[in-house]
Amino acid sequence: MTEVAGSTELSKEQLLDAYRAMKTIREFEERLHTEFATGEIPGFVHLYAGEEAIAAGFMAHLDSDDYVASTHRGHGHAIAKGCDVKEMMQEIYGKDGGICRGKGGSMHIADLDKGMLGANGIVGGGPPLVCGVGLSAKVRGTRQVAISFTGDGGANQGTIFESMNLASVWDLPVIFCIENNGYAEATAQAFSSKGIDIAKRADGFSMPGIVVDGHDFFAVHEAAGEAISRSRDGGGPTMIECKVNRYFGHFEGDAQTYRGENEVENIRANKDCLMLFRNRVTSAGLIEDSDLDKVDEEVGKLIDEAVEEAKAAPEPEPERLLTDVYVSY
Repeated sequence: MTEVAGSTELSKEQLLDAYRAMKTIREFEERLHTEFATGEIPGFVHLYAGEEAIAAGFMAHLDSDDYVASTHRGHGHAIAKGCDVKEMMQEIYGKDGGICRGKGGSMHIADLDKGMLGANGIVGGGPPLVCGVGLSAKVRGTRQVAISFTGDGGANQGTIFESMNLASVWDLPVIFCIENNGYAEATAQAFSSKGIDIAKRADGFSMPGIVVDGHDFFAVHEAAGEAISRSRDGGGPTMIECKVNRYFGHFEGDAQTYRGENEVENIRANKDCLMLFRNRVTSAGLIEDSDLDKVDEEVGKLIDEAVEEAKAAPEPEPERLLTDVYVSY
């Protein structure tokens, strides 16, 4: 039997929940990759496949009243935070039954009841938002935390530096997660950032800066748990950089000519977070393959139903166009 670091803190049910979250994200994204090619999905789509361990590792520590601010690549965060998968699919198809009534699409999925402040088409738009809810939590004396997810490209935006400074000065219960998948759109990190670790920038704001392997659910889970617990106890903000890889392009339709030959194939074969998770928990005798296979079957059925229902769902009525806006027309 092989011991898996961090696994002894998790029950079988928690491990299965983590696997289900990752598998749901993977199947959701892989299916969208196929469906988008048919031309039936409006707008842009940015897929999270390959980065599932990050969303699952963080969200495992959050309560329903904790908050998350996402990015344009936000499906994984939304699913792991508990947003309804079928409503998300309808939203991406622009249908009336969507989580935002079909008005936001892929890049703007939000559900405040689940603490999902929204995916965000503004690069670096999330950090200021979590400072706001973090301040609210501190003033009200709750133990809520807020987490922003930002890519390595977004990490160079001024908004994140301003937010880190504010969170540090005010000791806000905020976690800044950098999902460093190696490319800011089509620009490799080496061409846009000096230095190896983005997390080292946290030193300039007197907050902990931690680097973890974003392919490893257990590494992410442990680092996120420590940071979130510290924030809940009044210990202030933390930056966590998760080094990871995305499987698809910056957006659907991206030819990815900037990536090396067989780069993605090698990552899928050697670093896939679902494969690593399955190998570790089964070799350690924590979960049987049959248990994971059952989850695979259930998730596959869910995604099939989500797509079928989204395609058959009604379009929004034209009069809804002017609702849910700040100004009444």
